[in-house]
Amino acid sequence: MSEFNNVTVVREANIYFNGAVTSRTIVFADGSKKTLGIMMPGEYTFNTGAPELMEILSGELEVQLPGSSDWATVQGGESFQVPGNSSFTMKVKTVSDYCCSFL
Repeated sequence: MSEFNNVTVVREANIYFNGAVTSRTIVFADGSKKTLGIMMPGEYTFNTGAPELMEILSGELEVQLPGSSDWATVQGGESFQVPGNSSFTMKVKTVSDYCCSFL
């Protein structure tokens, strides 16, 4: 899906790591949420509350998921899931556009 219809956009940006990762929250009529954002090259660790689906729309990164010592390469057009109440680390190789769905 390349666009979302009938949503509310939260005006204030989510800004992390001194502006290297930014996103905007969109809220659907059923109350579900997604964030749409950009990550600059760098290494970032995020904590989750709810489970997440991270769709990488463009760019390239490596991700280390909870409970794993391995790094997986993820490129534009690919995705990965993260369990709730956990943390994961990404090594962003190129500017990456993403959509995060809270499951």
